[in-house]
Amino acid sequence: MLAAGRTYSLEFGPPRTDEAARTLEKTLVELEPLGPSFVSVTYGAGGSTRDQTAGIVGHIARDTSMTPMPHLTCVAHRRHEIVDILDGYRAIGLDNILALAGDAPSDGGSGEGDFRYAIELIELVRGHGDWSIGVAAHPEGHPRSPDLGSDRRHLAAKLAAADFAVTQFFFRASDYFAMVEDLAALGVTKPVIPGVIPVTNASQVERFARLAGADFPADLARRLTEVADRPDEVRRIGVEVACALVQELLDGGAPGIHLYTLNFSRAAKEIWATVGLGRARP
Repeated sequence: MLAAGRTYSLEFGPPRTDEAARTLEKTLVELEPLGPSFVSVTYGAGGSTRDQTAGIVGHIARDTSMTPMPHLTCVAHRRHEIVDILDGYRAIGLDNILALAGDAPSDGGSGEGDFRYAIELIELVRGHGDWSIGVAAHPEGHPRSPDLGSDRRHLAAKLAAADFAVTQFFFRASDYFAMVEDLAALGVTKPVIPGVIPVTNASQVERFARLAGADFPADLARRLTEVADRPDEVRRIGVEVACALVQELLDGGAPGIHLYTLNFSRAAKEIWATVGLGRARP
């Protein structure tokens, strides 16, 4: 897909309640007509959503026209568990994996397993079939990296073994383009798809940003604070800012756009329509 032109994709997470499952199903129905290049499905810390992720991925593959790309994390997993998951995905015709280290179990468990870093998972996946492998990139640096330079070198090593990357969300196009330039200086030219999140719930996204090591711009925080008691206005500003960021990324030559939906359709549909995603690809 990336060789053929820009990709426009969406991300979903496995639901944890019956109500959330109904919301996700409604969202899938509403977003399928957009014709996304692919959709990704996240994987909980320490494999906590392993079955739910596989279930949603299977549903998308069997019952929709969309191409799913499951996230797969290796922390707290044994090698045979990863092989079993890969075999299951191959059995339903999947070709693409987003390979991540992941976080330790959220219940405070040790997270012991056969892996420590994403590069180890990439090597296993690469040796277990003909997969297209994506990795995660952090424009502002991974929150656990000691400095930006080492983060870039680590990302370059991952991309040497993988095929493409998808970024964590960020709010300044300059951070993305600086990362691409740093990678090019290290001899890496594989595509890195920028991930964008529309701010529809300011407190939620600020929390995500802290966890991801992304800077939540002060001017955006101020604008949202001023309308905090008006949810529709928060969403309007969030979509407006996301549209501007998407357009700047495309104008600067980004190979695609990956939208974080948080399992809701409205903001994604508005961005899609406003920017014109999915039209004839350059």
